[in-house]
Amino acid sequence: MLSGESWAKPYVPESDAVVLEHLPEKNDPALAQLKRMRATLMMDPRNLNLAVSVARRALEAGRRLGDPRFFGQAQAALAPWWGGEDVPPAALLLRATLKQSQHDFEGSIADLDRLLAAHPALAQARLTRATVLAVRGRYADALHDCEQLKGHVVPIVLIGCDATSASLTGNAAGAYGALVQVLAQGVGNLDVREWASTLAAEIAARRGDFDAAERHFRDALALDPRDAYLQGAYADFLLDRGRPRELLPLLRDATKNDALLLRLALAEQQLPELRESFAVHREDLSVRFDAARRRGDSLHRREEARFRLTVEHDAKVALNLARENWLVQREPSDLRILIEAARAAGDADALKIASDWVAATHLEDAAIVTLLRARQ
Repeated sequence: MLSGESWAKPYVPESDAVVLEHLPEKNDPALAQLKRMRATLMMDPRNLNLAVSVARRALEAGRRLGDPRFFGQAQAALAPWWGGEDVPPAALLLRATLKQSQHDFEGSIADLDRLLAAHPALAQARLTRATVLAVRGRYADALHDCEQLKGHVVPIVLIGCDATSASLTGNAAGAYGALVQVLAQGVGNLDVREWASTLAAEIAARRGDFDAAERHFRDALALDPRDAYLQGAYADFLLDRGRPRELLPLLRDATKNDALLLRLALAEQQLPELRESFAVHREDLSVRFDAARRRGDSLHRREEARFRLTVEHDAKVALNLARENWLVQREPSDLRILIEAARAAGDADALKIASDWVAATHLEDAAIVTLLRARQ
């Protein structure tokens, strides 16, 4: 296991001629346009409107492809305003959003605090802060931000914001019911409905209502079958339900995304006829995680913990990664890998951290409850 310093130190090639990997602009018109915009921005780096546009597009590409290198492009676009205090609101919001994507959650919250102090009615900033606070496990603060959105966002966004934290603090039934009701009204644009349907699916799955979860996942996929987060969530659902073969067509063309490649490999691991493909993807993932470590990229600690535990069967390394990840983000999937790694490593202290969290938050998650009971 590498030390924290080794994780933090970025890999610097010996020469500018070293090509680490080619980015996929060639076959993607949106990425090709982003490349042209970046070239234009280099000639006028303090052009705020262009910088914001480049940063937004790069951020969207990073999320869509699951490729953190695009986050580096977004940060480069915001370089004139990255370290300053007197930052235009549009740049500050993007800086906070990018820090969120880079898992610098406390930095993101600090930027959003500053932005909302000056512009308290800025709904996108408040919604983003509620999201980040929920990832950090600060549910009461997140719910307070959701409450402040009343009158500033459409009902489906308000209900989704509230449901995110309410469903993790003992009110899963109420949160789910409100989501189902607003989804039935057919309101909201496609992106918002896909987000709300995915959230409803995740809540239903945590409650053990797998038929409802399946329906919501399929509704969301009908709206956007290429959403990387949705693909990953549905893949996890299929793996949990013992349906690895159904995952193959979903992710066969998504191998550039580390998190989705992991799920594909986990499915292949269960299918003997795919052992050759599994071996290739296993090696590919190992190389990618090593490369991420050399870059100082810690975005995929949760995924690497899962890889080390389930594929490499190294419980000790997996638990170290899961513990480090838990310090940063505290979603149910983060808790689950912590429990699974702790059980495999026989670490009672880590299991107590998990059980104390469930008790304190009143988390309702059938899979996590089953895992905690199994240790007794």
